[in-house]
Amino acid sequence: MPTIKRLPGYLHIIEAARREGKEFISGTVIADELELEPIQVRKDLAVTGIVGKPRIGFPVEKLIEAINGFLQWNQVHNAVVVGAGNLGTALSGYPEFRRHGLNIVAALDTDSSKIDRQINKVPVYAMDDMKRCIDEHHADLAILTVPSPAAQETAELLIEAGIRAIWNFTNVKLKVPSGVMVQKEDLSSGYAVLSVKMGRRNHH
Repeated sequence: MPTIKRLPGYLHIIEAARREGKEFISGTVIADELELEPIQVRKDLAVTGIVGKPRIGFPVEKLIEAINGFLQWNQVHNAVVVGAGNLGTALSGYPEFRRHGLNIVAALDTDSSKIDRQINKVPVYAMDDMKRCIDEHHADLAILTVPSPAAQETAELLIEAGIRAIWNFTNVKLKVPSGVMVQKEDLSSGYAVLSVKMGRRNHH
């Protein structure tokens, strides 16, 4: 898992090297950029099956392809954003997702003023139209940004409607049947880490 979390950062640097016309990149260069140990970088990149040459480094083109393959970013997933509020709207407009095969095809909301409109070029459907929306757009992933009290119930409806994976941006721990994947993205825990780091810095 930690390796998977680091790979997008590597990819970003390797893609920049490609734009500069470089054919090879050394693990040390990547490590320096990200303030990691070169040995860590080489160990992480070993999962892609691409081997670096001593003193020359990794072949840029092959490595990009291999990382994308390992992360399955060469597969396309259609996703619905559930909850067309501030966070849902922001996520639906985030261009990096599409670049990595995550297509946000529709949004669902209970607010009648939003329904049949668009957020970031994404059509908004009524929650009651969930099944039709998911079927029409062949969505297999839901990005859940509803208010916490509605999270569990909404997740159950989504699964009933055919969703197999949920990216959970609520602070509720969802109970789901086995075979359904949930990734919890806790923005407040990310902020907690930052907040503590800032507090410590202020004390020095």
